[in-house]
Amino acid sequence: MSIIKRYIKRKHCLSEITPFIDKNLIKVIVGQRRVGKSYLLYQIMDILRERGVRPENIIYINKELYEFEYIHNYRELLAYIKKQRKQRGRYYIFIDEIQEIAGFEKALESLQARSNCDIYCTASKANLLSGELSTYISGRYVEIKVYSLSYPEFLSFHKLIDDRSAFLKYIKYGGMPFLINLTFEDEIIYEYLRNIYSAILFKDIVNRHAIRNTAFLERLVEYMADNTGCMVSAKSISDFLKSQKINISVNVVLNYLSFLSGAFFIFKVQRLDIYAKKIFEIGEKYYFEDLGLRHSIIGYKQVDINKILENLIFLHLKINGYKVTVGKLQDKEIDFVCDKPGERLYVQAAYSIDNQKTIDREFGNLLKIKDNCPKFVVSMDETAAGKYKGIKQVNIREFLKQERLTTE
Repeated sequence: MSIIKRYIKRKHCLSEITPFIDKNLIKVIVGQRRVGKSYLLYQIMDILRERGVRPENIIYINKELYEFEYIHNYRELLAYIKKQRKQRGRYYIFIDEIQEIAGFEKALESLQARSNCDIYCTASKANLLSGELSTYISGRYVEIKVYSLSYPEFLSFHKLIDDRSAFLKYIKYGGMPFLINLTFEDEIIYEYLRNIYSAILFKDIVNRHAIRNTAFLERLVEYMADNTGCMVSAKSISDFLKSQKINISVNVVLNYLSFLSGAFFIFKVQRLDIYAKKIFEIGEKYYFEDLGLRHSIIGYKQVDINKILENLIFLHLKINGYKVTVGKLQDKEIDFVCDKPGERLYVQAAYSIDNQKTIDREFGNLLKIKDNCPKFVVSMDETAAGKYKGIKQVNIREFLKQERLTTE
C-alpha cells in the first residue's frame, strides 16, 4: 500500500521501535488520541521501503478512515488481510486504532502464528495489554508508549530556539503535534484542543464505557484539572462534590478516574513509603498527558505555575522511561521518586529558590534520604546551577532537555 505523508521524525520514539522491526513480536503502540501514533506508523513504513520492502507487501488499516468502517470484527479483519495478500512473501501489517475491532486479539493471534507476518498496531486504550491481548499472545508482544511532544521535540517541530518565549509557548499550549499547522493564538489553539478533549471524552470514554452521567464526568475532569499534582482520593473528591450538591459515590468516582486514565488523558501517581518500600493504597496525585488540553478545560493561569511545572517534570520523567511515584518520608514529601532497572533518582520541583525557607524545604527533604542516589531540585530560576550539599539544582528548561539525568 502506498501512503505518502509529510511529517517530522520523532527520533526518540523511532529508536524504541526500530530494534523490533522484523522480529517475531507484535508491536503495540499506545497513547492518547492525536499524540502522533498514526504518523509513527507512516515513519515505520518509510523505513521498510528504504530497506527494500515493496509497497504491495505493506497492508495498512485505519479504523478512523471511512473505507475501513465496514471492518467490525476479527473475521472481517482477517478476510480483508487475506484479500490483500495476493502473492507469496513477507507481509507487514499495520492496524491503526485496533481496539475498535471486536475480537481483534483473535486476529492478532492468528496472524502472529504465521512466520511471514510482521505486525504493528496502535491503540488509545491503556488496559489493552492487561486484558484481552495478554490472554491470547502473552509474551509475544512489545508495548511502545507515545507521549505528546517533549520540550526538545516542540522546539524542533516549531523551529524555535530555546529561550523563555519558546518555553512559555510550550507550557501554555502543550505538545500536541498538529499545533505546527496553527498559529500561536489562544482562540485558535484552544478551540482545536477543546475539540480533541471532546473526542477523547465522548469517543474513548463515554461511548466505550456506556456512561450516562456525562455532566458529572465533565465536572470531574474540571476538578482534576484544578487539582493537578495535589494529593487526592476518591473519597475526598466525592466529599467535595457533595459539598457542591453533587451526590456521587466513591465507587463511581474510582470508575470514572480509571476511565480517564485508561484513555491516557490523566496519569495516576501513587505514593511510596521510601523507608518501608511499600505503596500506599489511599491518596495519590494525578497529572495530565498534555498541558494544553488541561488549559483548554480551565484556562491557563499564572497562579497555577507550580502545578504546571510539576506536570512538566513528571511528563519528562515518563518520556524518559522512569516509573514515577510520590515519595513519603515520615512527615516529609518527595515530589518524584523515579525508578528504572538498577537506577533510582529523586526530584523536587519549585517555582523559585529565593529564600532560606525554600532552600530548607526543598533541599532539606532530599537531604533526609540516606542513600547515594542522584537528587535534583528543578526550578524556574534562570541562574539555577551547581550543587547544594551534593544535590544538583537545575533550571527547568535545562532539565527538560536532558535525556540522561545525572548530577555530574
